[in-house]
Amino acid sequence: MNSLNPVITVEEQFRDMFKKHRGYNREQSAEKARELLQLVGIAPERLSDYPHQFSGGMRQRIVIAIGLALKPDLLIMDEPTTALDVVVQREILMQVHALRKQFGFSVLFITHDLSLMTQLCDRIGVMLKGELVEVGASRDILTSPQHAYTQKLWQSIPAAFEQKMKQKTEEVTA
Repeated sequence: MNSLNPVITVEEQFRDMFKKHRGYNREQSAEKARELLQLVGIAPERLSDYPHQFSGGMRQRIVIAIGLALKPDLLIMDEPTTALDVVVQREILMQVHALRKQFGFSVLFITHDLSLMTQLCDRIGVMLKGELVEVGASRDILTSPQHAYTQKLWQSIPAAFEQKMKQKTEEVTA
């Protein structure tokens, strides 16, 4: 979200990326940027706006659009919903999920929010001090975490919230 340059328009940010990586001219860049904005639910007319004119969730969608512009096989998202309210978090992640299905790319989420990951990911890897300490199917990590650190992560979630997450995960994986 904070990777957008605050002193240039969204269009210029797309243009810089497309010029460097695809050799597009101004018109080609603008056309592709409009398509991408529309894809992530932002009106193409907003292309000439500056980042500060967008909400946090909209800025995050713009960054996702820029990330998808070069058609990656893998999209790495480091704390993609930090500083967003829970409603916007859910919207962003559901949109990423839909785009992933539509375009066939994989997503590597890096986050501390284990409960969120059990709802979105097929597999989860838990790291401690830079090393993987547990890797497994989301359902297994949720229902029977093996490593003490993974267990502590679960214990840090309020009990009522944890129960709700387990119910939602069971619904999704059923």
